[in-house]
Amino acid sequence: MKKLIPAYVRVPLIFACVLAAMEYFIDSGNQPAFIKYPMVGLFLVVFLFLLIAIEIVVSAVDNVTYHLLTEEQKKQLDEAQSVPFTESAFYKNILKKLTRTKTIEEEADVMLDHNYDGIRELDNVLPPWWVYLFYGTIIFAGIYLVRFHVMGDYNQDQEYQTEVREAKAAVDAYLKTAPDMMNKDKVTLLTDAPSIATGKALYQTNCVACHRADGGGQIGPNLTDQFWINGGGIKNVFNTIMEGGRDGKGMVSWKASIKPSDIQKLASYVLSLQGSNPKDPKPTEAEAKEWKEEGAKAVTQDTVKVANK
Repeated sequence: MKKLIPAYVRVPLIFACVLAAMEYFIDSGNQPAFIKYPMVGLFLVVFLFLLIAIEIVVSAVDNVTYHLLTEEQKKQLDEAQSVPFTESAFYKNILKKLTRTKTIEEEADVMLDHNYDGIRELDNVLPPWWVYLFYGTIIFAGIYLVRFHVMGDYNQDQEYQTEVREAKAAVDAYLKTAPDMMNKDKVTLLTDAPSIATGKALYQTNCVACHRADGGGQIGPNLTDQFWINGGGIKNVFNTIMEGGRDGKGMVSWKASIKPSDIQKLASYVLSLQGSNPKDPKPTEAEAKEWKEEGAKAVTQDTVKVANK
C-alpha cells in the first residue's frame, strides 16, 4: 500500500539522521566517528540492515493484506490511489532477491506435510539479507581476531591510555587560556617541590629587593619569624600579596602582574621560610603580632632543600 514517504526515501533519511546524531554526540576529532571507532561503523551497518528488514516486513504485510482484499476492494483501492512503488516491477525484483519470498499462489510449492489442527508449515528458506548479515558477522569476527589477537594491535588498556593522554592534552590546552579562579577562600598551602620552586623563582624576581633573598627583611618585614602585620597563614599571606599591605606604606598589590595561582605558589614559598633563622634579620615591627596556626610550618625540610637548590 502507498506510504506518505516512499521506502527508498524514508530509509536513507532515517539512516542519515542517525549518522548525523552520532557524529554530533561522539567526539572523534578530525576523523568521522564510524572510521575512528569501528564499533560505531558496525552499529551503523547493523542499523541499516534492520531498517531494510523492517521495510521488507512491512511491505510483505501490506502485500498479504492487499491479496486478502476482494476484487471489488482492490479496484476501489487502486482507483483511490496510484500504484505505489512497492508494487512496481523494480521493487518486486529487489524484494524477491532479498527475501526469496513466495506469493500466496506459490505457497503450495513450499508446503510441508505437517498438519496440526489445520495449521500447515512452510519450508521457506532464510532471507538472503539475514544470511548475508550472518556471514558479515563471521567476517568481522575473523578480522577482529587477526587484528587484535594475532597481529597484536592496540588493546583496551592501550586505547584507554591513549584517550587519557588526549584528554589531558585537551585540559592543558584549555588551562593555558582559562581564567584563573584562585582566590583567598579557595587557596591552600602547597608543599610539593615544583610549586615551591616556582614560588621561589617568583620571590627572587619580585620580592628580594624588600625582603632579602633569605627572607630576613630589609625595607619590608622579616618573613621568617612568627610575627605578621597582616596575619600569617596561607590565606592571609595570599591576600596580602594579592591586594597589598597597609594603606599608604605597605606592600603594593601584585595581582596585576602575577596571576592568582602563581601568588598561591609564592605565598607557599614565603611560608616555607618560617623558622629558617637568617643572619641579621630585621627586628620585629611594632605593628606585628604573633601568629600561630597549625600547618604554617607544614612544608617539609626536604621540600625546602629541593626548592633552594
